[in-house]
Amino acid sequence: MPMQLITPPAGEPISLAEAKLHLRVDFDDDDSLIQVLISAARQAAETLTNRQFVTARWRMVLDSFPGPSLMGVPAGQTFTLPGHAVLLPKSPLASVVEIRYLDMAGLWQTMPAANYTVDNACEPARITPVFGQIWPISLPQIGAVSVIFDAGYGSAAAVPEGIKTWIKLRVGSLYVHREEVASMTRGRIDPLPFIDGLLDPYKVPLI
Repeated sequence: MPMQLITPPAGEPISLAEAKLHLRVDFDDDDSLIQVLISAARQAAETLTNRQFVTARWRMVLDSFPGPSLMGVPAGQTFTLPGHAVLLPKSPLASVVEIRYLDMAGLWQTMPAANYTVDNACEPARITPVFGQIWPISLPQIGAVSVIFDAGYGSAAAVPEGIKTWIKLRVGSLYVHREEVASMTRGRIDPLPFIDGLLDPYKVPLI
């Protein structure tokens, strides 16, 4: 599903000063390079985890809504993934801004917020119509549905330390070696499992 970044994050999870402290760099000549490496490491971590760290606004484009349903969720089941749920591929969800769709006349309409419910306790977050409602009938063409939402932990201060540590280590790898860091075992280059394992608790599987 196409994703478009509408409003980028206001900053990075770690500051230039934090990165330089980790790198033990006390001069300013490489500030621009280090800032680029911070952004690159953050983007890599967000891709690996399917998360947004510092809050940003995204648009998800769909060709249609999922299949209509008036049945809600099956009784007696503690957790379900209804076939009519829209899943938001960036976590954690902060808010759903709007859901728009092309009607059969080719005009953009905004779905009333009272007609759908959002489960942001789940990752990825789920959106379904409220009980007794169905998704609107959209024009049968590509890009007919647009979901705009905010995702992220808020400010850099709220980003988990495990994620920040991974970013610092990745910046250190890129800065010092200018290539991927690996451990050498009998002439063979192996990845460093502990470093990449720092992101494991934060990875969100996309169904």
